[in-house]
Amino acid sequence: MVKTQGRVGEVAVELHSDVPNRLTPGMRVYALAAEGTRRELQIAEVWPHQDRLIVKFDGMNSISEAEPLVGCELQVPVSERATLEAGLSYISDLVGCTVLDGEREIGEIKDVRFGAGEAPLLIVSPKENGTREYEIPFAEAYLQKLDLENKQVRMRLPEGMLEVNAPLTPEEKREQQKKR
Repeated sequence: MVKTQGRVGEVAVELHSDVPNRLTPGMRVYALAAEGTRRELQIAEVWPHQDRLIVKFDGMNSISEAEPLVGCELQVPVSERATLEAGLSYISDLVGCTVLDGEREIGEIKDVRFGAGEAPLLIVSPKENGTREYEIPFAEAYLQKLDLENKQVRMRLPEGMLEVNAPLTPEEKREQQKKR
């Protein structure tokens, strides 16, 4: 949920679903906060506005009541998920999977980010160095096999991609600042 909307507790939701009319009045959903807490909500009303949906939840009647939802991920219960076409997956199924480049283990998917290009970015944390994360495009061109049953994403990454897409470590940032 990206922001509050209006004065009576509505929120603007950025939708990452191709399922038409995915959210409906009366539906129970979950708001997942960044720190991992979950809150069950029931949708009272939903309507499109520009490129987002506006959602009003039962019992939420002011901006201050809606503010804690900003930044939360809105999740549909697993039991109410739509069946996906072959080759598609839910973000929640990807988080926790191990990414492999051929036989080399890269790390575990911690998050999926949208908006940086055509392909969403897998945020991967290597096991050997917890301070560094990799941003790997979840693009069909790199995907060899998606094995959700065994929690593995097998990819064929271009040479040097991990070095280019790895954020600087705290030590590298300090060194860079010294040079300025």
